[in-house]
Amino acid sequence: MKIKILHMIEGAKRATGITVIIDVFRAFTVESYLINNGTKKLIPVADVNLAYKLKEQNDSFILVGERHGKILPGFDYGNSPSQIKNVDFSGKTVVHTTNAGTQGIDNAINASEILVGSLVNAKAIAKYIKMKDPSTVSLVCMGLEGKSQTEEDNLCAYYIKCLLENIPIVLNDEIENLKISSGKKFFDKSQQDVFPEEDFYLSTEVDKFKFVLKVDKDKNGLNYIKKIPIN
Repeated sequence: MKIKILHMIEGAKRATGITVIIDVFRAFTVESYLINNGTKKLIPVADVNLAYKLKEQNDSFILVGERHGKILPGFDYGNSPSQIKNVDFSGKTVVHTTNAGTQGIDNAINASEILVGSLVNAKAIAKYIKMKDPSTVSLVCMGLEGKSQTEEDNLCAYYIKCLLENIPIVLNDEIENLKISSGKKFFDKSQQDVFPEEDFYLSTEVDKFKFVLKVDKDKNGLNYIKKIPIN
């Protein structure tokens, strides 16, 4: 199994084989909570205008997402796991758009299969990939707005790679270090409305969820997230 670690939008474009689009802070942590809390259909979109259009066509749809970290006008929730962790989405369709993670999905045009992930379901991702035993795996770290690398996404990719290669790894120190690197914004008192401190802890709860999030297409050609439980 060849494992490639790639970065940002350009990395997504170069990804082949089973491709994992990684966004720890916060897109795919949010999607894990959305699925865990009963979302019937989760539609990740790169284009904000498409999100608004889907809402116009289906008033019951829930809009979740951000640009530059901030909730978009007219959206029901921002890209924040602490906002939705206790919300019941049973029977609901959710449209999700972000500056990094959902862009990666749209740009992974050469992938044979697309998974989305973060630290909260990293071990499940590794188990799934081992079961599939592909010749090539691409781990794409989306970084900050898909334009610059971030420590948390790189750490998640490294963790998944270690699991795939059966290399023992403990992340406690690395996660603690995130508080003074890419995660320091969550501890800035002036930014709590956009980056609440609780989001840091929810996003770094390693292996909380035992499922994989796979990107599939519906009959209209829209991407949607399919939950695959992993024992």
